[in-house]
Amino acid sequence: MKLINTRGKPDYILLGAVILLALIGLLFIYSASYYMAERDFSNKFYYFTKQAVGFVVGVAAMLLASRLNLDILKKFSLPLLAVSLVLLGLVFVPGLGIENYGAKRWVGFGGFSFQPSEIAKFAFVFFAATYMSREKTDMTRISHTLPVLGSGVAVCLLIILEPNMSITMCVGLVMLIMLFIGGMKPKWFVFLLVAAAVAVPVMILVEPYRLKRLLAFIDPWASPKDEGYQLIQSLYALGSGGWFGVGLFNSRQKYSFLPFAESDFVFSVIGEETGLVGCLFLMLLFLLVIYRGVKISLNAADKFGSLLCGGIVSIIAVQSAINLAVVTGSIPPTGLPLPFISYGGTSLVMFMFAAGLLLNVSRSEETPSVSHL
Repeated sequence: MKLINTRGKPDYILLGAVILLALIGLLFIYSASYYMAERDFSNKFYYFTKQAVGFVVGVAAMLLASRLNLDILKKFSLPLLAVSLVLLGLVFVPGLGIENYGAKRWVGFGGFSFQPSEIAKFAFVFFAATYMSREKTDMTRISHTLPVLGSGVAVCLLIILEPNMSITMCVGLVMLIMLFIGGMKPKWFVFLLVAAAVAVPVMILVEPYRLKRLLAFIDPWASPKDEGYQLIQSLYALGSGGWFGVGLFNSRQKYSFLPFAESDFVFSVIGEETGLVGCLFLMLLFLLVIYRGVKISLNAADKFGSLLCGGIVSIIAVQSAINLAVVTGSIPPTGLPLPFISYGGTSLVMFMFAAGLLLNVSRSEETPSVSHL
């Protein structure tokens, strides 16, 4: 059995949309960060250069993933999940875990650092797709759902301990979606939905800073210089953009007003510089990626490919929706990067690798190629 799969053509529309999103991300990471980079590192290309390296590695990872033989790769789904859990545990090891803003979410080796949670969420999807696609797995039996539930809960627990509620919620929602598309009985699925609905407010109440963020979301102008500051600055940026924006590189909020302008709130800078038209164009690109991913999932040649694509598309859709809802003030603020766009090498490489898996499945569909609309 060959490790490299050479048959079929990939979905070129999906490929083009992913590359375009990543390039847009590079452009606006530079725009959003050059002032802070010059001030803090005396190099206005600091963030741009690091993200450009991530882009190059990501393209290579995407091309590799699009060619791998998935029948061989899925044999390593359990070891990959185990490794990702170990990596999540390493953030708590003194000397390895890197703490920023009161949370340990990164692991560092020398001058290299990465975020294990970005790896773990895709490792979980890969394991769940492999397990649920086995012939002897019957997801209508509650006992057969336990490996997926157990692994998903384990990932969520390790991430919430960092603490990182946003990615915990993302993984939890993706786990529910995968259980649903995998064939879990509706009554058990509803039970899990209720349990999740109870767990979220509990997680908010046990941490005072989360409760403060919730109150700031309800009325950000009650604490305009504290918890409500970031949301107010984000809304100022989006409001300043109007229909067509203030022009590329002309954002004012990036000049130390909007925190995390290059990462979690880069969409606010995009809205300020390109206006509503630019925001809608970006949203349409995301919808195109999601649409192509869903179509690939529905046309996949086997159950594994269908579930794998369903899980990957779920991550892209859930994470994008949460990020956009946060920066527009639709839900309480939480730190979650915008896929393909926000600053972060680990996130970019993993999302591009995942896009490569979508391209891989698209090359061996049952129906004619979806490379054309």
